[in-house]
Amino acid sequence: MSTSQKKSRPVAVPSSRLARLARLGGMASGVMGGMAVDGARQFAQGRRPELRDLLLTPSNVTRVADQLARMRGAAMKVGQLMSMDAGDMLPPELADIMARLRADADHMPPAQLKTVLNENWGKGWLRQFETFDVHPIAAASIGQVHRAKTKDQRDLAIKVQYPGVRKSIDSDVDNVAALIRMSGLLTRKIDVAPLLAEAKRQLHEEADYEQEGRYLEAFRELLSADGDLVLPELHQELTTPNVLAMSYVDGVPIEQVADAPQAERDRVMAILINLLLRELFEFHFMQTDPNFANYRYDPASGRVVLLDFGAARRFPSDVANSYHTLLLAGLSGSRADIHAAARAIGFFDDDTAPHHRDTIVEMIDIAFSALRHDGPFDFANTDIADQLHEAGQALGMDQEFVHVPPVDAFYMQRKFAGLYLLAHRLRARVNVRELLEPYVSD
Repeated sequence: MSTSQKKSRPVAVPSSRLARLARLGGMASGVMGGMAVDGARQFAQGRRPELRDLLLTPSNVTRVADQLARMRGAAMKVGQLMSMDAGDMLPPELADIMARLRADADHMPPAQLKTVLNENWGKGWLRQFETFDVHPIAAASIGQVHRAKTKDQRDLAIKVQYPGVRKSIDSDVDNVAALIRMSGLLTRKIDVAPLLAEAKRQLHEEADYEQEGRYLEAFRELLSADGDLVLPELHQELTTPNVLAMSYVDGVPIEQVADAPQAERDRVMAILINLLLRELFEFHFMQTDPNFANYRYDPASGRVVLLDFGAARRFPSDVANSYHTLLLAGLSGSRADIHAAARAIGFFDDDTAPHHRDTIVEMIDIAFSALRHDGPFDFANTDIADQLHEAGQALGMDQEFVHVPPVDAFYMQRKFAGLYLLAHRLRARVNVRELLEPYVSD
């Protein structure tokens, strides 16, 4: 095996349930100890601290985020999902913890990596390869990716799942949810059980690399005629439930497109918005994780590289129809039509307070201003994100707002928000209304 020169921390993944529970227990003890010290200090100074203020000190926020990141697996993934799904509606302190978890994870030490590959490929697997880089080119919540070249000169990207991830999903989700509840940051009136059940379901699917391989092949077929996009090719003979083997596709982080000329930034973003529309209205099949790391860019060909289909999701046609109705309502600017479409999707129900319904309708109307714009919309010079952030924060902090939208709506909003953030990062100018025309014209 070769090693790369890139610097990063090899940290063993706790693979047993007992070891993972001990990590969470140690984190909780550390947080409580920090609270005791800070509380005593403030009492000595004549102040009477609030429990919330003691819990959410910078040191405690760092302690929680670091421990979840070291555990990886579902513990880290739940934080990532919450930071994208709940978005601006999370309390700021909780959002800070979750945002830290979107960064790359530490990677497995070579010895632990070898053990995992021995279990999946059998001992002697290295004889199939001319080179195998033990330092990952990417490391995330569920697995890490290595570059390798086979004896027959195939250049591969090998995604290896962290040990114990699949077995720990349910307990990790429950334990992290309990910690969030203990923080008092989310009102107990909110029924998060459906979301926790969906998080477990999604994580079990993402941990099945054979299924991800099938999703990859499905998207390759759907997009085979699109010359602007490129996807890896599955190498099934090396793929197992815990290892995904694909062709290596060269490219740079999508964020580097921000340094390209304006016309190229606009073209790349138009490609991705058009892909989203096809996923929603044509395929009824969407890669729902908008993490920037799932997109890369090939400067030589100008093509956008699509990666990571573990979070791909099929949804029924009636969901697409509901969003089509919302699209028409948003483009018309009719508050009454937006209200009816949002109610049908499930953004609120008959028990939602009128002023909360009005806030949600207002947020949807604000978001649609980019789509109603005549000509290229400048994603860099707009305060839409700030407006939505302010409204979402107010709604999320209101203890009386307890409605949880359907799971499909969460996934859609997650993808929409992620692409909007990317368009803003690239400072793109896109005629979104023109891209929508095939879906709104008679």
